[in-house]
Amino acid sequence: MVALSVHEFSHAYAAYRLGDNTPKAMGRLTLNPLAHIDWLGLLMLILIGFGWGNPVGFNPHNLKYKKWGSALVAMAGPAANLSGIIVFGLFLKLLAAITGLTVSNLLIQFLNLLIIINAILLVFNLIPIPPLDGSKLLFAILDKPKYDNLKMKLESRGPAILIILILADNIFRIGIFSSIFRGIISLIYRLF
Repeated sequence: MVALSVHEFSHAYAAYRLGDNTPKAMGRLTLNPLAHIDWLGLLMLILIGFGWGNPVGFNPHNLKYKKWGSALVAMAGPAANLSGIIVFGLFLKLLAAITGLTVSNLLIQFLNLLIIINAILLVFNLIPIPPLDGSKLLFAILDKPKYDNLKMKLESRGPAILIILILADNIFRIGIFSSIFRGIISLIYRLF
């Protein structure tokens, strides 16, 4: 709830700062987790271990930067997760050094989970498949008219492609996502 709320709030705040009042009007300019919960996504998270938050709506036509505005709003979420990794990682390192607390301590475990969840949200959301945040960056890069057909196909088929990848990864035990997540988390722990 912490990582997801900060992630979604960051999208809302970025859109607001770039000139769109839609997130504020929709009550999304808050860190209150209730404003960012998608109840189906929460239920899926509880039942199968994979869920989602309520995406922040914004009007790209209101944004200050027409070409890169949507990408900046989208990247605000992963940037918040990266900030969370750094803040919680430094706090964990400092706390362990000062107090000598070990992995058996609940505070240490909580900080570990915050780092892991932020890392997973960061990496997963950078995948350039709609509706994930990485797709907005990809679309900003592919802004020429010759890419319009590709972008339209990705936009309409992206969610299905993403679900198929997740299901195939789990059903056939391919481990694409888990390998990527383990690699990133391992790198983070080497840094901290």
